Amino acid sequence: MQKERKTQRMGGGKRKRLHFSKIYSFRCGKASFKEDHSLIGGPGFSRVVFCNEPGCFEADIQNYVGNYVRTTKYTLASFLPKSLFEQFRRVANFFFLVTGILAFTRLAPYSAVSAILPLILVIGATMVKEGVEDWRRKQQDIEVNNRKVKVHQSDGVFDYTEWKNLRVGDIVKVEKDGFFPADLLLLSSSYEDAVCYVETMNLDGETNLKLKQGLEATSIFHEDSDFGNFRAIVKCEDPNANLYSFVGSMEFKEVQYPLTPQQLLLRDSKLRNTDYIYGAVIFTGHDTKVIQNSTDPPSKRSRIERKMDRIIYFMFCILFLMAFVGSIFFGIATDNDLENVRMKRWYLRPDRSEIFFDPKRAPIAAIYHFLTALMLYSYFIPISLYVSIEIVKVLQSIFINQDILMYYEEADKPAHARTSNLNEELGQVDTILSDKTGTLTCNSMEFIKCSIAGKAYGRGVTEVERAMGRRRGSPLIQDHEEANRDSLTDDSPESRSTIKGFNFKDERIMNGNWVNEPHADVVQKFLRLLAICHTAIPEVDEDTGKVSYEAESPDESAFVIAARELGFEFYGRTQTSISLNELDLVSGKKVERSYQLLNVIEFNSTRKRMSVIVRNEDGKLLLLCKGADSVMFERLANNGREFEENTKDHVNEYADAGLRTLILAYRELNENEYTIFNEKFTKAKNLVSADRETVIDEVAENMEKDLILLGATAVEDKLQNGVPDCIDKLAQAGIKIWVLTGDKMETAINIGFACSLLRQEMKQIMINLDTPEIKMLEKMGDKSDINKASRESVLQQIAEGKNEVSASGGSSEAFALIIDGKSLAYALEDDMKQMFLELAIGCASVICCRSSPKQKALVTRLVKSGTGKTTLAIGDGANDVGMLQEADIGVGISGVEGDAVMSSDIAIAQFRYLERLLLVHGHWCYRRISSMICYFFYKNITFGFTLFLYEAYASFSGQPAYNDWFLSLYNVFFSSLPVIAMGVFDQDVSARFCLKFPLLYQEGVQNLLFSWRRIIGWMINGFFSAIIVFFFCMKALEHQAFNQDGKTVGKEILGTTMYTCIVWVVNLQMALAISYFTLIQHIVIWGSIAFWYIFLLVYGALPPSFSTNAYKVFIEALAPAPSFWIVTIFVTITTLIPSFSYSAIQMRFFPMYHGMIQWIRHEGQSNDPEYCDMVRQRSIRPTTVGFTARLAARRNRFRDRHQNLSR
Repeated sequence: MQKERKTQRMGGGKRKRLHFSKIYSFRCGKASFKEDHSLIGGPGFSRVVFCNEPGCFEADIQNYVGNYVRTTKYTLASFLPKSLFEQFRRVANFFFLVTGILAFTRLAPYSAVSAILPLILVIGATMVKEGVEDWRRKQQDIEVNNRKVKVHQSDGVFDYTEWKNLRVGDIVKVEKDGFFPADLLLLSSSYEDAVCYVETMNLDGETNLKLKQGLEATSIFHEDSDFGNFRAIVKCEDPNANLYSFVGSMEFKEVQYPLTPQQLLLRDSKLRNTDYIYGAVIFTGHDTKVIQNSTDPPSKRSRIERKMDRIIYFMFCILFLMAFVGSIFFGIATDNDLENVRMKRWYLRPDRSEIFFDPKRAPIAAIYHFLTALMLYSYFIPISLYVSIEIVKVLQSIFINQDILMYYEEADKPAHARTSNLNEELGQVDTILSDKTGTLTCNSMEFIKCSIAGKAYGRGVTEVERAMGRRRGSPLIQDHEEANRDSLTDDSPESRSTIKGFNFKDERIMNGNWVNEPHADVVQKFLRLLAICHTAIPEVDEDTGKVSYEAESPDESAFVIAARELGFEFYGRTQTSISLNELDLVSGKKVERSYQLLNVIEFNSTRKRMSVIVRNEDGKLLLLCKGADSVMFERLANNGREFEENTKDHVNEYADAGLRTLILAYRELNENEYTIFNEKFTKAKNLVSADRETVIDEVAENMEKDLILLGATAVEDKLQNGVPDCIDKLAQAGIKIWVLTGDKMETAINIGFACSLLRQEMKQIMINLDTPEIKMLEKMGDKSDINKASRESVLQQIAEGKNEVSASGGSSEAFALIIDGKSLAYALEDDMKQMFLELAIGCASVICCRSSPKQKALVTRLVKSGTGKTTLAIGDGANDVGMLQEADIGVGISGVEGDAVMSSDIAIAQFRYLERLLLVHGHWCYRRISSMICYFFYKNITFGFTLFLYEAYASFSGQPAYNDWFLSLYNVFFSSLPVIAMGVFDQDVSARFCLKFPLLYQEGVQNLLFSWRRIIGWMINGFFSAIIVFFFCMKALEHQAFNQDGKTVGKEILGTTMYTCIVWVVNLQMALAISYFTLIQHIVIWGSIAFWYIFLLVYGALPPSFSTNAYKVFIEALAPAPSFWIVTIFVTITTLIPSFSYSAIQMRFFPMYHGMIQWIRHEGQSNDPEYCDMVRQRSIRPTTVGFTARLAARRNRFRDRHQNLSR
């Protein structure tokens, strides 16, 4: 006996020879040719696979794709044309391409090389970035394609080959914890009846294991040598994206066998708890279902980037207007050039001009001038803007990824910005739409309470109960905690041990004390049901003998752990039995018992329950069932309701405490009853038709009735650390938080209280369909009447809620909207959704319960499109993917599930890191990008408008004020690095102050730093700066001698002097705009100015054929002349005075919120609580959520009460 038990516990060699088919009888079973299989050979079902003969003639003519997978955007041949096309889709780049081409004509005011080179540098830098990113994808492809798997070569010999070399029809052997290299047809496994366990997390995000089973005909192949002569022909559906369907047939030894999804192993799934499997390759490469599903995520662009495009168009309008006005003046002047045979502009020689200055063809000359002017004024458009922003965003993302304060050490997971396109959008979030389970909570279930035989057990206090106690001001919590401390002495095992999944404390049934309870027999049945009714797999540590469990869900794991800790240890499972080490009620000793496992009827969302049928050692047939209270109480027998009322009360209490509950019940079966059921059930599960699931449900429905109630379980899904604090800070920042959850209303409400989304004084607007009228119609079963009444009811409730919110007017009353999934379906209809949104916007908190994944995505779309504000969705599971992709920003929690990460824009390990991500990095990135873009347009207008003024001074003759290379290198070398440094390093306030004064975040939500007012202000500053530079330089150098030799100023000296002033002005303007100087910023600002002088020296030393009018202009003309230095200093200071004065006046008398915080820091009042509270109070409004708002509301109530009493 001991030897047999050891073999079972240690999972020895016998494990492989056991039959598992009946354990998962709900899913496994023989298929038959019905309905779907009649399509084989027709359109969409034409694939033919010759198993173990991939190189035969018939297989070759099929011309199936290979198993090489490419995820790159470009190939070597397509990189240049595709990348160039991507770059010139941007209107600014296309404009510079056109002007670059025109530079090769006689119309150009500068040399072609000087026009083309900056464009090549900017486009080249962006293409290099694209190339590097695609090369990384290429490296990933190489790594995946070069993975190795065992493939049948010939004569039963298997050898390793790369994935990329697999062909359709190959027989492969995949070993434990290996990934499937293609879509495989399961032939056999290490288990005798060809079952295996598969983890599909990479496909559908689900962490629970799936069971697959091969055909019985091929289950006999267990050795490599068995496949020497194996031949079969598979006919099946063509490649498609449906992960959950597969229709086909296999001809083996002249017998046809139907195939179902049960036999298909999908690429990128992982083999678990199975030593090996053999499979035939059905779909390869891009024909596999996972690749067919790999669509590109939706393209997201930030609001600032979209607005930047509009500014570019606006700048184009100014550019065309300037060129048009200049051309008109030029045309008029040209037409009058030979008036009365006198040449007004003799220096242009209009009498000899062919076309450009010909007075006889003035309109044509004006048109040509328009083209020349477009090229000349093109410096209004910042050519390096896009590439600079991309560089800055990549560097910002690196800082986010490297932030040690967003690193989760326990799971070794840092923050990960998966895209850099949305950095600044993080600083503009108006509404957060959050999942609950795994996002606000841990998705780590703990068994904490239970009700058995109408008696409540478990002295633990949940976080929700603590929050409720605080809310009610009740001493209940202290009493509970004291009782708990009294019941557990310091040296008791319970006080010392922490068991994952088990947080239950009650001396009445722990340590075997349940045998002394009045209903000990019911307790025994309850615990035995927990230990048997599940699909968990035990894993026994060979060294310690300790049992751990691989379960489909955290709830399931918590149940078997609870049963083990309370005396019913589940330690062994075979295909036909479950073994327990349980406490005997009579002897009080541990005994080993085995239960014959006959059927498992699994849980699904329709049934909301799970059952197993077993035969105990006495030969009795038992149906053990657990499920939701909504379906279980109605299935109780008349003699099984003894504890119903008490159990219902306990379940309601548990729901109020934020716990998940399940009802446990059982019944005894007679042999005849079971035989009839088993025949029907076997027949139903072997169906391969559309109504298979429905037939199975009907068969199970007839068996799962007349149950005897045992009790209820309650498990807690704990709040993640820091969630209430994070929500409080986000609420103070003015961010609205919606919770979209699949949990029932009571649980969601209490979690809302626990994390301070709800508070006692809030008026709750509940929208549901639990009215007596609706329930009566549901019993009558008329769907049209139910839909009509439900729609009218939801509309009425929304209208009443809106009236309540409107009636409150400007009062301090806060509202919370709570709506269930059924009502939400109607509320999201086209004729009602706007009304629903208006109600929701008027509420401080919104909680949508029982929401489906599709509803989550639709609500997110409604908020995004209806408000026009930035939305952020955060979740962790596969059911959150639609919501994350629909939102402006999708944040994935890389937690227990972590499945949403693959579809997210940014990944963080815990919800609490959202506080720093938004309030610190979001605010910084928004401010940096906004200031950076405004400054870009400022510096280009300052530079470009001097060209216009000079051309106007030169009678619009198309003459540039500056040397060709001065023009070309302005945006590339003399003004770009400082703005990039500002975009990466600048901080208006430190991270500590960002968190201390959360309302600062509203600068981004209200878009104060990138409003049209601010943008136009920077543009006007640019125009004024250009006017001051031009006219001061002109007037200062106009008539008097420039140096001691008495020489006057020429075009080259004037142009270089103006250019020098502009380099100084735009760089010092940057210095004035920066709030946080670093060494790097000093280097790039002063380095850009110094580089200008170095360039003048080097460029001026080149031969005149290259340097043209800049030949030794600095060393011979400018440097020796004191007037050059005096003019530079004077003009620079004069130009900066207006901007500096405006900033000083605004900071002193009309400070923005960040200015107020800077004053606090500057005056040393950051530690003055009274002063800080005065500033911070602006963020705490009665309609916000969070415990800070709750305390503020409580203080207001006390103050109002005191004032009333004093009157």
